[in-house]
Amino acid sequence: MEPKETWKTKALIIGGIAGLLAGIGAALIFIQRAESSEARPKMSAGEGVKVGISVLGVLKLISDLGTKK
Repeated sequence: MEPKETWKTKALIIGGIAGLLAGIGAALIFIQRAESSEARPKMSAGEGVKVGISVLGVLKLISDLGTKK
């Protein structure tokens, strides 16, 4: 592997680990809230769309970090 390509590999590994940890954290919060209300968790289609749009917004912010000079 060329030296200039190692930063890409590091970015993928760090990003993957950060995404994994964020996903696990979100799942734990979701589970705790469901257990505290003692009801089966429900998510409507509208709530799912809101979550998806929010995730895309965060990804856009992250992608803008590397392009600003």
